[in-house]
Amino acid sequence: MSISRRNYGVCVLSLALTLALVGAGWAQTAAATAPAPANPYRQAVAHLEQAEQELTAGNPSAALSLVKQSNALFTRLQKESGAKLAERELSAQESQQLAINQKLATEAQAKADELLKTAAAKKKEAADLRAKGPAEAGDAAERESRDQYLQAQILSIKSAIYALRNQQIIFRFLGP
Repeated sequence: MSISRRNYGVCVLSLALTLALVGAGWAQTAAATAPAPANPYRQAVAHLEQAEQELTAGNPSAALSLVKQSNALFTRLQKESGAKLAERELSAQESQQLAINQKLATEAQAKADELLKTAAAKKKEAADLRAKGPAEAGDAAERESRDQYLQAQILSIKSAIYALRNQQIIFRFLGP
């Protein structure tokens, strides 16, 4: 069987394209199934840093998910490293940073709790306004309530991040 130069070029080109596409698919499969880093401390810290970035970028749901993952890893570390943790003494600087983070976490959560109360009151006010008068006033109060709920969620996530930063300090000895 004879193949002309033109047909040969088309065959080679289609074979190269097929191999490139298959190779890209294999690379994606390999990347998707690549094992996570073996060090849970590093994973927890990476999730925590990503959570801060997501929160800064205005994506509280992704930040919350990452905070939960980080918290689960730090909880696992507490169970696995309890004996080592009991022997470890914190430096004065670490203790001071723990106190600062705890204060910031407490303040953020207190603000979140206060916002939850005012958001609930606004939601009730919105329902009352809709029942008594113009819908626009009720809609405005409901928007304000939703904004306050969102702010409360953001503050709660910030509080959790501060608390997890303390875990990062405590388990720093497990890092590289």
